[in-house]
Amino acid sequence: MDKENSSTYRVSASMKDYVALTKFTLSFTVVFSCVISYLLSPNTQVSDIIKIIELFAAGMLVTGSANAINQAVEKDTDALMKRTANRPVASGRISQNNAMAFALVTGIAGVLMMWFLFTWESAILSAFSLFLYAYIYTPLKKVSSIAVLVGAFPGALPCLIGWVAGFVPGGDNSWFGGLVLFLIQFIWQFPHFWAIAWVAHGDYAKAGFKLLPSDKGPTKSTALQTVLYSVMMIPVGMLAYVNWGSKPLNDIETIGGKISFVILLLCNIGMVIQCVRLYINLDVKSARRVMFSSYIYLPIVLLALLFAVNKNF
Repeated sequence: MDKENSSTYRVSASMKDYVALTKFTLSFTVVFSCVISYLLSPNTQVSDIIKIIELFAAGMLVTGSANAINQAVEKDTDALMKRTANRPVASGRISQNNAMAFALVTGIAGVLMMWFLFTWESAILSAFSLFLYAYIYTPLKKVSSIAVLVGAFPGALPCLIGWVAGFVPGGDNSWFGGLVLFLIQFIWQFPHFWAIAWVAHGDYAKAGFKLLPSDKGPTKSTALQTVLYSVMMIPVGMLAYVNWGSKPLNDIETIGGKISFVILLLCNIGMVIQCVRLYINLDVKSARRVMFSSYIYLPIVLLALLFAVNKNF
């Protein structure tokens, strides 16, 4: 009995380690953006639960694959940082080879699901996003702070992937809404990630990561850039209500459109205020406020846009 319990425990622990390898919480957040963007696409239905589950599963496989590669590649640097030292590969509970094999299987499975269950465009973008995150962004973090710019592309691509996953083969499909969603999440990442890098600067510096705009670490210049990018988020967010020859995400003349417009504007102003406080105070407490505000910002904005689209909730 004790042996069976021990065996069951080992299997359970191993499964938990492989879930941890995918960075489940981070992957869930990324896939959330993808699914909401899919539901914002004109030809999709909120009531189609099966397609939503399929997209969620495919997204988790692709994103989990990228995160597994990230942990395999950063085994040694993760071991140097307190907050990452207990990760499965860094701690030695999963070997680098096993992590890469896991990533290969899950990555291929996720991309194939996107291809056969959704659209070829979503599959190609998924594969490109995985490659860019795992093999360009990840090693670049030790080379230059330009890594944040590079990483913002795979970080925002889930929105575009979700949008094009809703394309109708041979139909009159527009990329406009997907590109707007991509831009919203792309610009959002700069104050979001710099706030994280500010809070975790000691650990990142120890591992040799160069993720803040200034080589001198958290500075007034970095804080100013978070302000500038948060200000840029205001006009970018308003693009959701612009019609440049393509169907906009929302019609500002509708009640839902007006409500979502106000929500987006208030969220953007809130981000600007938090970034200005960081610029004034230049402390970890203010950076942490920017970080948590950015965590709240994205789901509220995406859900507000979805609310404004009448899909018979």
